[in-house]
Amino acid sequence: MKIPKKENKNIEFKEKLKVDVHLKKSKKQHLATQMKYLLEVGNGIAVYILGVKDNGYPANISDFELEESINVLSYIAKEVGAYVYKVEKYEENGSKIAKVIVRYGTHPKKEHIIVATAGHVSHGKSTLIATLMLGKPDLKGKNWLYINVLPHEIERGLTADLHHAFIAFKNNKPLYFKNPLNVKEKQKLFLESDKIVSFVDTVGHEPWIRTTIRGIVGQDIDYGLLVVASDDSVTHITKEHLGILLSMHIPVIVVITKIDKVSKTKVQRTMEDVEKLLKRVGKIPFMVKNESDIVTCLDKLDLVTPIILTSAKTREGYELLEKLLNILPPRERKKSDEVLMYIDKVYNISGVGAVVSGTIKIGKIKIGDELLLGPFGNSFRKVRVGSIQIHYQDVKEVDAGFIVGISLRGVKPSEIRRGMVLTNKKKLAKAVRRFEAEIMVLTHPTKITNGYEPVLHCNTISQTVKLKLLDKDYLKSGETGRVIMEFKYRPEVVFENEKFVFREGKTKGIGKIIKVLD
Repeated sequence: MKIPKKENKNIEFKEKLKVDVHLKKSKKQHLATQMKYLLEVGNGIAVYILGVKDNGYPANISDFELEESINVLSYIAKEVGAYVYKVEKYEENGSKIAKVIVRYGTHPKKEHIIVATAGHVSHGKSTLIATLMLGKPDLKGKNWLYINVLPHEIERGLTADLHHAFIAFKNNKPLYFKNPLNVKEKQKLFLESDKIVSFVDTVGHEPWIRTTIRGIVGQDIDYGLLVVASDDSVTHITKEHLGILLSMHIPVIVVITKIDKVSKTKVQRTMEDVEKLLKRVGKIPFMVKNESDIVTCLDKLDLVTPIILTSAKTREGYELLEKLLNILPPRERKKSDEVLMYIDKVYNISGVGAVVSGTIKIGKIKIGDELLLGPFGNSFRKVRVGSIQIHYQDVKEVDAGFIVGISLRGVKPSEIRRGMVLTNKKKLAKAVRRFEAEIMVLTHPTKITNGYEPVLHCNTISQTVKLKLLDKDYLKSGETGRVIMEFKYRPEVVFENEKFVFREGKTKGIGKIIKVLD
């Protein structure tokens, strides 16, 4: 990289920017004012050269310091109504340098992330989402009714199926709902926003663990919110849900709820229980107490797990959680001319016909696209996309990473099932009966041998498989091994390197597909 001269008025050299220094009130204000000036004189573009001294010579900073500096700039950019347009990284004589281009406005594409809630029943998952949506305290303890709308859920006061909701941001400020059940309001907030956080509210009741697995494994989740109630602390369900999230390599944020209901001593004990659990699975617990803490943990979510204390009744901690959700970056998804979407739910809509929902894993789907649907045994059928909706908003096209509803022409709703795929490429439309995998048994009362038949959960697929061990005579809890898995009832679409969960009763394990055999 040829380091530009500082004569250009919209270029600024920075040795490094530190979260605990430059995001304190006075320094943050100075950086924001300086960025506004650079944007004004640069006609909406500001350029920062990180990792160099004022004289233009490399400052010899570390990779960590460079990433931290970029995060600080990104945070300040959002504060002044701008965004980081481009980052170019270089190495000069062993020194790390980055050129960061900042532009006025919001990112050209609406930012979007998918977050799954997890945790024990009655720990406050649905209440948390609803209180985020409404922007006001849950004084009567009834906010959860905006999420759990099925009659038996209302009667029993617990979530029984996966529910989808979203919160919207515009110019880094949350857009609150007056009535989260109003479809027109959902459409309005979706259109006005520049960032959407979609929630998959999973089930905390133990008998419905397979529904929770479906929500986490099948929805292409970006982040997990593990909810732990102060009055109940860590439970076996907390541990199980955390294990599922980590097995899918999903970054986790812990939200401790109901801190208004118990003493400070009890809250402290719950925090300690959470910290012990996280350390046991190799994660570093990190209490988030202010904005600086949010930026500190951003680029370390593979190791660090943020913890936020909240109360729905007083809305304590919610502002911090909103700021964290607003600044969480979308997962990098490669652009591709291939399309792949696993179907999660099937509807028969009067006047429309077959409508399917799920998360687009790869590519872009547009109205009018001709796609392959299947497998129907070993074959696939051509269908056409009639309409597309995201959170009740009609759109003409949608990219990977969004939870969508798509109407399909050329197929009856009764012919579609959960676990099928939509794709535009014949090479992806392959029905698989057997595959080789590497598995780890998490819990089992005795041992797993040849012929063992658990239920496999991979994407939205949920089907019994039969195991044949390749390198051992049996597997016990904590052991790993290579196996051949064969779907018992029908072939499915699976690919190499995909991760999965398998279970049978209280026996559970995780795995990764090594080789497709069909």
